[in-house]
Amino acid sequence: MRNLCCALIALLPLSALAYPIELEKQLNGAEVSATTQEIDHNMGAVRLYNYGQTDARCSGVFRNGPERPRTRKVLLAAGESDNMTVKFARSIIRLRVKLTCTLD
Repeated sequence: MRNLCCALIALLPLSALAYPIELEKQLNGAEVSATTQEIDHNMGAVRLYNYGQTDARCSGVFRNGPERPRTRKVLLAAGESDNMTVKFARSIIRLRVKLTCTLD
């Protein structure tokens, strides 16, 4: 029991880095998979994979509280994957991402 408590206390700092990520997707017919990732206390990412047979053009708007929104764009060929990463000046409390994809 004592070992279990020590293990839980040791993992406590790792869980303190976690922040919620809200992903709003508007795919417009594109067959794109999107997963969010937290990289550091001030960095986040969205990993995209194009399952479709045609190219897809995607744009992501990342918002973190009072800082200005940052936009990342990527052109995904059929069967290709890519990352959209963003780094803010402040620590992220809640990251909101609006992803818009269209067929190219």
